Amino acid sequence: MKLPVMDLKRLSHIRDAADRAAQAIPPAWSLEATVAVNPFLGQAQDDLATTAARLGRVAGQSITMPWRWYQDQITAGKITAGDLRDAYDATADTNRPSSFATFEAAIDDAGTDTTPVLPTVADLARQVSGIDWPRFITERFGSWAASYFDQGQALWGIRQQQEAYTAWRTMALHDLTPEIQGLKSFGAFIADIPDDPSALVLRVVERLGLSDAALDSYFHQLLTYLGGWAHVARQRLWQAELVGQRDNTLTNLLAIRLVWEDALYQQYAVDVTDAWCAARDGHSQPLKPTTQEQISAILQTAADYGEQSRLRATLAAAATNTAPSNRASLQTAFCIDVRSEVFRRCLEACDPGIQTLGFAGFFGLAVSHQPFASDVFEPHAPVLLNTAVNSVSGHHGSSAEFNTQIKARAKRAWGRFKLAAVSSFAFVEATGPVYAGRLVRSALGFTDKKACGEHDHTPLLDPAMGLDDRIEAAAAILRAMSLTDGFARLVVLAGHGAQAVNNPHESALHCGACGGYTGEVNGRLVSMVLNEPAVRQGLADKGITIPDDTLFVGALHNTTTDQMTIFIQDVDMSAHGDDLAKATQWYKKAGALTRAERAERLPLAKNGDDITRRSQDWSEVRPEWALAGCRAFIAAPRHRTAKADLGGLAFLHNYDWRKDEGFGVLELIMTAPVVVASWISLQYYGSTVAPALFGGGNKLLHNVVGGIGVIEGNGGNLRTGLPWQSVHDGERYIHEPLRLAVVVEAPQQAISDILERHDHVRDLFDNQWLHLLRLGENGQVVERYAGDLRWTPVTDRVPAAA
Repeated sequence: MKLPVMDLKRLSHIRDAADRAAQAIPPAWSLEATVAVNPFLGQAQDDLATTAARLGRVAGQSITMPWRWYQDQITAGKITAGDLRDAYDATADTNRPSSFATFEAAIDDAGTDTTPVLPTVADLARQVSGIDWPRFITERFGSWAASYFDQGQALWGIRQQQEAYTAWRTMALHDLTPEIQGLKSFGAFIADIPDDPSALVLRVVERLGLSDAALDSYFHQLLTYLGGWAHVARQRLWQAELVGQRDNTLTNLLAIRLVWEDALYQQYAVDVTDAWCAARDGHSQPLKPTTQEQISAILQTAADYGEQSRLRATLAAAATNTAPSNRASLQTAFCIDVRSEVFRRCLEACDPGIQTLGFAGFFGLAVSHQPFASDVFEPHAPVLLNTAVNSVSGHHGSSAEFNTQIKARAKRAWGRFKLAAVSSFAFVEATGPVYAGRLVRSALGFTDKKACGEHDHTPLLDPAMGLDDRIEAAAAILRAMSLTDGFARLVVLAGHGAQAVNNPHESALHCGACGGYTGEVNGRLVSMVLNEPAVRQGLADKGITIPDDTLFVGALHNTTTDQMTIFIQDVDMSAHGDDLAKATQWYKKAGALTRAERAERLPLAKNGDDITRRSQDWSEVRPEWALAGCRAFIAAPRHRTAKADLGGLAFLHNYDWRKDEGFGVLELIMTAPVVVASWISLQYYGSTVAPALFGGGNKLLHNVVGGIGVIEGNGGNLRTGLPWQSVHDGERYIHEPLRLAVVVEAPQQAISDILERHDHVRDLFDNQWLHLLRLGENGQVVERYAGDLRWTPVTDRVPAAA
């Protein structure tokens, strides 16, 4: 459709508004490789109160806890009067009550003043017709989207080569359901809409009388109402943006949703015009938080500050200026994932000569990996990065691979036959009794599922990196780990993964730094590179000398059972038999200690012996707590935290600024691991404070759709985020919704310089989506970042360590 010249400028404004609305939607990755996503992505330029006003307007959702929760925190002493004062002082004048006394007096109120949600045309049509049009649209759209986005689960899918708008229009032309429901002549209406989604959007905007000022808010609302389907489309845009391209799927979904608004408006205009004029005018108004939203945001900051006080006390009690001087008897590098904090502490307790390190679980090697007998390449890297190299496991093209592929394809064909529309009921009637024994075995926990990770085949870089590239990569990795001297005889690089059964969200328990896959591949590849004599010679030329008797080996930390698997088949262990024997015993002892500690938090777990059983229980909705409770990220030498019990709630990244010439490693930490940790922290926060909007729903009601996500029941919007069982144990919150405290030991000016160069990171701290604290030379917190590149000394109000 050719647009009139006079409409081109208007169309440009509309497209820009649609693009901005798309950026306000967080992406969602499929179940095969789920990673945590910040649900407030695209809104970091605003503070919590302003974002609360926006989401209240478009979704009717609060993004802080009910006031009763904060009042209970005050009563329990977790939020002190000093925390309240500091939080009030840290809030901009435009987003707080006129005085601290006014704020204090308001805390005891019930807190019912929230930003009213603005109605869509579908909402107004429901009010005048009695037909639940929003629910109907959700069901019809979800039915189509499940087929369009399907990744191999559906038997009859939609041609995904077509753009989403075109594919939906083809389906809608033959869908009689809307007319049966009461939307008159819907088929004729669809036949008349433009073929071009941009032309459709322009037409609907004009028909609804939307001003440019209203577009961003209204478009954001419509995309929000599409739930997880919009998030899946946003992920396609995310992937395209990583390689400098564009994807129109999300704006296509916006056009589809606008078709429904237009059709309903044409039918109900007489009855809804006045209310619609008020709604669209509301979308055009500047955002202004209500008094409650302002107070709630300050209370949330006070809760954050209260926890930071306890963290400061814990660090102060454990602070030491003495780094280990003797050669370590064992060094093990773990992912910074909070689950490794408990295991590291227990492992170090086994022997004073053991040292542990923390580093992002992909170990600095962004690899696209092809497992044995698979034609799929898995991106074992943070989703913020593009993969740089490829690897494979085993000998592809071998007879063993062929046999494995045949078995896998036969299993898949059998599964599709069981689910087919024609054969499913007959299959149950004919073969159901055959599965009785298997069901009993599973019910009793006697499953035959293999432990997590890829064990049988050694991964290899394919094609191999050049020697110079391997040396450069090895040097960068070791410097980023602050491991450039003091090497032990045995250095273990332990990736991590989880083990669960009957759990669609299993990949969410794996390594986020490895793109939702297990992390042993990266550790094994890096270990083999660091063992190469030619690489070591090149490292020596760069000032990093690795002793001849030092051996690197990859391993896998199973975070559900806390068992360690060392991949001795990758390297020559003949000269390190005693080292291996000691390490194996230490890992076994540390695993038992860790399981005993973790069992205290898991519901119905009597002791550490229950942990492994739970991992094999197909009815267990909480096989582990994953990263629930995460509240701190600490980048400092390990001896600053080695004596601190951080409860498995802190990301621990080894960093020694004295070895970081030019502060390049610090910049890498602040712009990559810190950002990934913020995604994790804020996903847990969003899933806790706004489960209806950002949570994954109830595991007991989940059905997998398209292999990409879950719905609750048999229809509706895709649910993203964390299931309720991941943040709540049935009686209380396991995850307290606190924004992450990032604690860094480095000179103030170096940190400020990095923030000044990276606006997207600075926004997170300026608007308090994260908090930034600085450790001084004595290992104690001395300053808090106050925004706008300003720092303030911490107060002396430090409670006893929790």
